[in-house]
Amino acid sequence: MMHAAVDGDFEADESQYLLSDTDTETRTFRMTGTQKLCCLSYCVRNCLARLCEGLVNCCLRRRQLTARSVRVGHPTVEKFPANVIRNQKYNFITFIPLALFEQFKMFLNLYFLVMATSQFIPELRIGYLYTYWGPLGFVIMVTLIREAVDDVRRWQRDKEVNQQKYKKLTPQGAQRTITSANIRVGDLIFVEKDQRVPADVVFLRTTEASGTCFIRTDQLDGETDWKLRLAVPVTQKLETNEELFSMDATVYAEKPQKDIYTFIGTFTKHDTSTEESLSVENTVWADSVVASGRLLGLVIYTGSETRAVMNNAAPRSKVGLLDLEINNLTKLLFVAVLGLTVVMMLLKGFSGPWYRYFFRFMLLFSYIIPISLRVNLDVGKAFYSWVIHRDKDMQGTVVRSTTIPEELGRITYLLTDKTGTLTQNEMVFKILHLGTVAYGSDTFDEVTTHVATFFGKESSSSQGATATPTRMRRTVVTRVGEAVKALALCHNVTPVYEEGVNPALEEGDEIQTNHNVNYQASSPDEVALVKWTESVGLPLVHRDLTTLTLRTPQGKMLTYTVLQIFPFTSESKRMGIIVRDESSGQVVLYMKGADTVMASMVEYNDWLEEECINLAQKGLRTLVVARKVLTAEQYTHFEQRYNAAKMSVTERGSRVAAVVETLECDLELLCLTGVEDKLQTNVKQTLELLRNAGMRIWMLTGDKLETATCIAKSSRLVSPNQGLHIMGSLGSRREAHLELNALRRKSDCALIIKGDALETCLQYYEHELMDLAVQCPVVVVCRCSPTQKAAVVRLIQRHTGKRTAAVGDGGNDVSMIQAADAGIGIVGKEGKQASLAADFSIEQFQHIARLCLVHGRNSYKRSAALSQFVMHRGLIISTMQAIFSSIFYFSSVALYQGFLMVGYATIYTNFPVFSLVLDQDVSPTIALTYPELYKDLTKGRSLSYKTFFVWVLISMYQGGVLMYGAMLLFEDELIHVVSISFTSLILTELLMVGLTVRTWHPLMVVAQFISLGFYALSVIFMHYFDWEFIKSKDFFWKVLVITLVSCLPLYILKFLRRKFTPPTYSKLEELNTFGSSSLTQQHP
Repeated sequence: MMHAAVDGDFEADESQYLLSDTDTETRTFRMTGTQKLCCLSYCVRNCLARLCEGLVNCCLRRRQLTARSVRVGHPTVEKFPANVIRNQKYNFITFIPLALFEQFKMFLNLYFLVMATSQFIPELRIGYLYTYWGPLGFVIMVTLIREAVDDVRRWQRDKEVNQQKYKKLTPQGAQRTITSANIRVGDLIFVEKDQRVPADVVFLRTTEASGTCFIRTDQLDGETDWKLRLAVPVTQKLETNEELFSMDATVYAEKPQKDIYTFIGTFTKHDTSTEESLSVENTVWADSVVASGRLLGLVIYTGSETRAVMNNAAPRSKVGLLDLEINNLTKLLFVAVLGLTVVMMLLKGFSGPWYRYFFRFMLLFSYIIPISLRVNLDVGKAFYSWVIHRDKDMQGTVVRSTTIPEELGRITYLLTDKTGTLTQNEMVFKILHLGTVAYGSDTFDEVTTHVATFFGKESSSSQGATATPTRMRRTVVTRVGEAVKALALCHNVTPVYEEGVNPALEEGDEIQTNHNVNYQASSPDEVALVKWTESVGLPLVHRDLTTLTLRTPQGKMLTYTVLQIFPFTSESKRMGIIVRDESSGQVVLYMKGADTVMASMVEYNDWLEEECINLAQKGLRTLVVARKVLTAEQYTHFEQRYNAAKMSVTERGSRVAAVVETLECDLELLCLTGVEDKLQTNVKQTLELLRNAGMRIWMLTGDKLETATCIAKSSRLVSPNQGLHIMGSLGSRREAHLELNALRRKSDCALIIKGDALETCLQYYEHELMDLAVQCPVVVVCRCSPTQKAAVVRLIQRHTGKRTAAVGDGGNDVSMIQAADAGIGIVGKEGKQASLAADFSIEQFQHIARLCLVHGRNSYKRSAALSQFVMHRGLIISTMQAIFSSIFYFSSVALYQGFLMVGYATIYTNFPVFSLVLDQDVSPTIALTYPELYKDLTKGRSLSYKTFFVWVLISMYQGGVLMYGAMLLFEDELIHVVSISFTSLILTELLMVGLTVRTWHPLMVVAQFISLGFYALSVIFMHYFDWEFIKSKDFFWKVLVITLVSCLPLYILKFLRRKFTPPTYSKLEELNTFGSSSLTQQHP
């Protein structure tokens, strides 16, 4: 009878709501619904695409980079980019179109846009517009607000930088204040101490008498050590700044480029026809900070042409594995929508305007695809990042990428640097080896004695005294003295006194030693060497642009003129200096560097190679020190050729290197040094913890094979009883084949491989090598370049499909960190470059364990539960809709009114569902005590097709119970179906949150009551249902029965499962609780 009564109404107009009796809107056909929808969606998408494309092309138009000649003291005619820092993504005009375009590029948002837009077509409308536009508008609004806030913050930071005040030198000699944004190429700008350099400048003058100044470049290249910069000699010698405007001079600068370590330019003074070469030492790049004195610079590059801006390339956008899995499940849900729509159409039949019904069914079932999923996950990720940042056990941790915290819970391969990561990058001088004799920490007092004797003998000889030690004694003393003097001279270290004076320059017996001195250098190795020479009696007391001053144990000052410096580079792996002893006039070339390059430069010896291996086996970093005495004619000839090479504008680097190499032969070997790099705190325990968690750890380092092997053993990366397979240099395909066969015959051994051997194997046997390497418990790659580090990461990703994490602390680790799925940077002595480029920045290596095992676990588990529950929320109401349509002759009519649907996805259920981000299955203590629990996470069992289909079955069961139960118990009035089923639906969702939670948090309980309160208030004041029926006992018992039938069986199943097949973590929690209670009873 009931079916017959309502049949006519539904067939008359399926656009009516079950509860709506006021919609009398007439509908006329001018165009079919499908045609209108296609036209509208096509127009919207193409208009947005064309508008954004035009705006992007207009905004990103770039001028061609060219070299330039800038006249000193004269404004430039050519137009250059404005000196404006702009990190904003949008402006006032482009914000709306660009932000919307970014959102609707995503399939989910575009899908819901089409669905919502279809409601403007009368034939396809199935409810009020806010039913679809409400959730979509909320999601887009939240995203736009977030984008706007982020962009406003970027604008404020940019404005603060662009409005910084600087002094500009005018032709009248006055100083005019201008903002950073108004600086132009050719301006003469003053930069004060501790002030940021606003543009790339050539260093003309300084207040320092030495013509040099120190700069800090930690914001440019991440290096914390001060760098020394040299003023152009011609301009530094001027009496006043105003003379710059009267001199006829031009600075030639190469075209702008990214490389911050090189620069090719010339300074030409036309009135005297003099020309000087300019190198990077004569420049100061933007974003550097002046550390000493006040400098005056000529602006040569501004804005987008500065080195700092050109190096601001955005790293690749990383997408987490969880997001990829959810995307696949979303596609599956879309297929389900189509499938369910087709089934309903098959059952209804394709008679009449079938396309209208087809699209209406798609609209009704569109809630299967949860539009709020993306917002919930994004807010959840932000919350996880906030929790990581506030963890008191990981002070200083910063999350720079909030999109991938779940990746920390899925790591299978951990790739780590050695120096500064596993070690502290804190150098301690350990050994001085002279070939026939070696001095260690316990015999350095002998070195002190020899140094005092050597310089005392030199002093006596200069005064006419005769020395009478034995020949052997004299030989040892001389060799030790020359070695220590070489270490005290061959470096780029500068002593800086805190009081601003240098009291050590005073000769005499009473030397003041209570003044604090700080050694500044680009390498901690050099600082360790200079500190050691100070400890044995030969301190460096002064250094400027042209001189070095040492103080002997007798208090005499030894002054040396610096003639040339050949700085250390990663390519040359050595540094050199040519000095002239002012007391004797002797010119000497001192060199130090890696044994691999120095061995071919020194005179023949039979001990260097063997001792280098021995020191490396002790975990020491080795340096070979040598010298060569030059005659005046030799140096004069070299200087002429060297200056000519430096003046070259093309191929300057190679020409200079070729000239220097003419001196680097037949060097006198002085000594071999060994410096220890201490291990980081708790490195051994952390590596053991990560290994027990199932991670395979690879160490990638640029150090030599022996040192890398020693550190691997001392850090327990390689266990003492574990076998090693070492792949040295491989010169041919046959050698690589034999090595791989030998490795295949070994089991459970660590692989130690050099970078060139890795290249050879990858060239011929890439798959074979990776198949064997991934089976090794530990892999150490030594002599590895930054490019090779990144290549190794990509190889593992490609061959295994597993998630990788890379850990490093230096600029050479940035490429590896950015290539990994999760990049972790350590703030170390090498600077902040790695930590700034990383997704996660930590201060100590030991924090990695807690970062992955605790926070990675919680992030992954919580996001998996949250995403599946949001899907369940859409599936259950779509199941109810399908049953409702089937009962009422497959009519495409919405079950619930508009605001009920909007409220269901927002205020009625969202607070308890989102509170799942507070859940945790195990405590941090248990996670760190039993790292084996982490292995289950890498298998991805928390979010899989199996768990997804389990939730689908649960949704179908509960949706069926709620809908059929309401139909059976609604009695005489159809309106009661909605009130009973919807109230039961809300209570079921709240109870299901309780079923999912493993550890209750007080805020979870608050969220439950808030949602119930919102629903109760809306029922009372918005009059959705029959108020008299809501107050009756029938309503309460019917809702209670239906809710219990839908939820109680699931609670019983959960109880039985935990009783008979409990998960591992619950057993450990009980064991831990039992153990704690037992200890409490034993020790009351």
